[in-house]
Amino acid sequence: MHEEPSHSSLDMDGDSAGQALWQACTEQLAQDLPEQQFNTWIKPLVAQVAPDLSKVTLLVANRFKLDWIRAQYAGRISALLEGLYGQPIALELALAQRETVVRTYVRPAASTAEAPSANTPTAPAAEEAPNGAFRTRLNPALTFETLVEGTANRMARSAAMHVAGAPGHLYNPLFIYGGVGLGKTHLMHAVGNKLLADRPDAKVLYIHAEQFVSDVVKSYQRRTFDDFKERYHSLDLLLIDDVQFFANKDRTQEEFFNAFEALLAKKSHIVMTSDTYPKGLANIHDRLVSRFDSGLTVALEPPELEMRVAILINKARAEKAEMPEEVAFFVAKNVRSNVRELEGALRKILAYSRFNQKEVSIQLAREALRDLLSIQNRQISVENIQKTVADYYKIKVADMYSKKRPASIARPRQIAMYLAKELTQKSLPEIGELFGGRDHTTVLHAVRKIGAERQQLTELNQQLHVLEQTLKG
Repeated sequence: MHEEPSHSSLDMDGDSAGQALWQACTEQLAQDLPEQQFNTWIKPLVAQVAPDLSKVTLLVANRFKLDWIRAQYAGRISALLEGLYGQPIALELALAQRETVVRTYVRPAASTAEAPSANTPTAPAAEEAPNGAFRTRLNPALTFETLVEGTANRMARSAAMHVAGAPGHLYNPLFIYGGVGLGKTHLMHAVGNKLLADRPDAKVLYIHAEQFVSDVVKSYQRRTFDDFKERYHSLDLLLIDDVQFFANKDRTQEEFFNAFEALLAKKSHIVMTSDTYPKGLANIHDRLVSRFDSGLTVALEPPELEMRVAILINKARAEKAEMPEEVAFFVAKNVRSNVRELEGALRKILAYSRFNQKEVSIQLAREALRDLLSIQNRQISVENIQKTVADYYKIKVADMYSKKRPASIARPRQIAMYLAKELTQKSLPEIGELFGGRDHTTVLHAVRKIGAERQQLTELNQQLHVLEQTLKG
């Protein structure tokens, strides 16, 4: 708990007292909020405090930030100011003039998670290893430094960095799962590049699961099993992408199991990615699934708003282009699903800007992304899903976000959560918030449960099909 300063602690000239009050407020917010949220929304604010401390006006850089801060933080800031001063203080938000933005009363946070600049050095390419060493297939540009960190990838990034720093020990194997375009491949390359930066002689291989399948087939056709084993069993680090491609390939699974065992026996490390968690993999041998699940399994979620903004600004810098913050917010609010789609939207905007010889602006972004925005406007909302599912199962819409837990309500609620994940671009935390402030793990449980049961229960599959067709019109 913060201690409330007495009026005497603010008993100074108006400007100094105003600065002290705002600084005390931001210091408390820095403790209460996740670091990236604080750095994105609160740190850049400029506070103008009335001499008698009756009103605080916060100057905000652009309209998108102003609307977001009003909705998400204004109530908390107002309550904090009142608690610190001991009596009501009016809070206003206003757009800042460009030149005003440089003034701020906010003390820099103890450590800031800066997005890397385009000049951030990357780890050396694997092919630069001495004596024309092992071909690693690593992309030297995909490093931890060029990966924007946020809530969606923090745990996976931390685990990957641990593996890169101490391979063969904890988190072996490391299994990373998540949807398309969320950064799974980037993380794997980052592990390989970091290890090679520390140990240039390490034998590291990045490979897609389909290439492993192809190598198995060739070794059988050419009877080159010894070469195959020498290649895979001698590695210090194996990075293998999209292991779901092993489904229904018995011979490949057998060879991968053998390689897996050989590598673990010699304390080499294995990092894998998949579009689903180990036990959700279909048509993979149980003994292989149990190996996948024996180390650490981490998920990558769609990036939250602040992370999407940081990614856009960072990628634009890497392209030697400047993306104004308000344009980044506009794009980030409209492209929610994954990093790959964000990059696609950015490329469209930059190409449109260069072709038309116009500066990047919100209006230019609207024109460049008009097809995408048109699709977004027609997309299904979570609210519509809740209403449709409630009508179908004859419960109240309010039951969707209530705390009631009887099966007659809990089951439709889980189905609505599943459909929200399938049919919208909302992240798990965003869906949880729309279902009465539930935790994202509750949503993830519902999505996995209904998804698995759909494969087994014909009646449920038919009900979901009807609901999907109704929602899609």
